[in-house]
Amino acid sequence: MSLDPRMTLRPVALADVSLLDVWDRQPHVIAATSDDHNQPKAFGDTYWPDELALTAPDNRYVIAEFDGRPIGAMQIIDPCTEQTHYWGEIESNLRAIDIWIGAAEDLGKGYGEMMMRRAFQVCFAEPAVTAIVIDPLASNTRAHKFYRRLGFVPEGRRLFGDDDCLVHRLTRKAWRERFPND
Repeated sequence: MSLDPRMTLRPVALADVSLLDVWDRQPHVIAATSDDHNQPKAFGDTYWPDELALTAPDNRYVIAEFDGRPIGAMQIIDPCTEQTHYWGEIESNLRAIDIWIGAAEDLGKGYGEMMMRRAFQVCFAEPAVTAIVIDPLASNTRAHKFYRRLGFVPEGRRLFGDDDCLVHRLTRKAWRERFPND
């Protein structure tokens, strides 16, 4: 099935900060980023204007819009070179993606798959990129099923700070086989 052209990704702008702040406080976003669901924000102490100032070729944020309406956000990084070294020692020629759908009413409508497929296009447009990695919480079994449907393969559990995650990988070859028309 071809990708719906109404789904687009655009760079995050400072004008999006208030929207990111609202989405950061949504219970479903918090639940996807922490096993402590009593957190007030999904992304802890993140101050979005400062975070967005870190945007660079190896660390970019995008807003996903469906038919011109913002529905979610994504961070696409080069895990080998981005400045926080969140992923630690990791091979080159990878990309890592974080995704969140902002409003609860936009869940379960297929937007997540469309967002990921657009992000795959962005990542694999760079010929050197061999695979994409993601790190959902080990407890987030719903996310695991979602990523496997997209062609990701679990690689194993890994701690990132206090977060127990199940790392998954999508190779360029698996992407091409799963989505030959993208």
